[in-house]
Amino acid sequence: MPDQPGASGEPETRQPLRFLVLYALAWAGGSIAYVPFLTILLPVRIAALVPPDRAVLWLSAIAFCGAIAASAGHILFGWLSDITGTRRAWAALGLALSCCLLLLVPLAQSLEGLILIVTAWQIALNMMLAPLAAWGADCVPDGQKGLLGGLLAFGPGLGALTGALVTMPGLASPDGRLALVALIVAAAVLPTLLLAPQLPRCDPAEPAAPLPRQPARQGYALRQSALRMWAARLLVQVAEAALFSFLYLWLRSIDPLVEDYLTARVFSLVLVLSAPAALLAGRWADRRGHPFRPLVVCTLIAPFGLVGMALAQNVTAGVASYAVFGFSTSIFLALHSAQTLRTLPNSNRRGRDLGLFNLTNTMPSLVMPWFTLALVPWFGFSGLFVLFAALACVAALLLAGLREAPLAKN
Repeated sequence: MPDQPGASGEPETRQPLRFLVLYALAWAGGSIAYVPFLTILLPVRIAALVPPDRAVLWLSAIAFCGAIAASAGHILFGWLSDITGTRRAWAALGLALSCCLLLLVPLAQSLEGLILIVTAWQIALNMMLAPLAAWGADCVPDGQKGLLGGLLAFGPGLGALTGALVTMPGLASPDGRLALVALIVAAAVLPTLLLAPQLPRCDPAEPAAPLPRQPARQGYALRQSALRMWAARLLVQVAEAALFSFLYLWLRSIDPLVEDYLTARVFSLVLVLSAPAALLAGRWADRRGHPFRPLVVCTLIAPFGLVGMALAQNVTAGVASYAVFGFSTSIFLALHSAQTLRTLPNSNRRGRDLGLFNLTNTMPSLVMPWFTLALVPWFGFSGLFVLFAALACVAALLLAGLREAPLAKN
């Protein structure tokens, strides 16, 4: 597909593949930071401090406070990177602070202490992630956003692999695992922070010289498109967050003899297979000029998996149905993250706007447990899955109404 013209009528400046790979690796640094810590290292730390009957309470309280901190931090530091006109400095500071705070976790001996450190760590991590997200909008032209989304799909898998690596028996002590995670995160993010200044189109617009305003009609269309993208991701994320938390319990409701390793293997397999598929789908979207079509297809496939889960009578059918759902939503989330960049209505407030988009990642984790507890006792997991299938269909309708032509120019 030929380059799309920019706002000035000149061809878009395409980024070299090496930059896209380095940027995707830096973005994966976020997954490398929080996946091992929140799913393995933090629960292990809590289990060493309190008895099992209190561990769930501790973990829930920490997760709740951390989600609020992540939401606020992403908006705040995205906005600050907008008004200061720099992304790199904020991302570097967030990287340094988040790595240092990981090393302080062993010092916490109380619930209050852990909440304080984890909350500060979430704020610092989003000090790094918010400018990085906006940096992608600054640097990557619309004609390469599909490829970028495909590369971003490898991030969750790298996070899971890091968790498996640092917990290998004999490799490191519990405290040493935290240091190892911090080291890997720094190795993933630093190359982009060091090399990006040498590449074109890698700085936001100067605050003193804002870009010309969009025509009223075009600005309205962009805002409507952004709202559709926001709502569609939220609907899909509600289902994804519920399955992430309750897949094991649902499988146990089908067969009480199901082992926990089965859930881990299913999650890992879905992440591994969906990453190259997302890369191919994103590249196809770039070449064909249909940025939103893969998103619509994914949201149409996901309900089949959810309905299959609602009807499943054995573990094999349940796992196969979840694989359909997980495969399609993993591709959707990766490509959505990149294609969202073309719908941002204000080129000078990309960081702030992406912080608002990030609420679709954190809000489901806050409301989903209460949502599930209200429905499952009355309708069972099957009723919950049917509802999620309906939400995915609504997301497909929202996305189907988006214009196929590029909506915004860098």
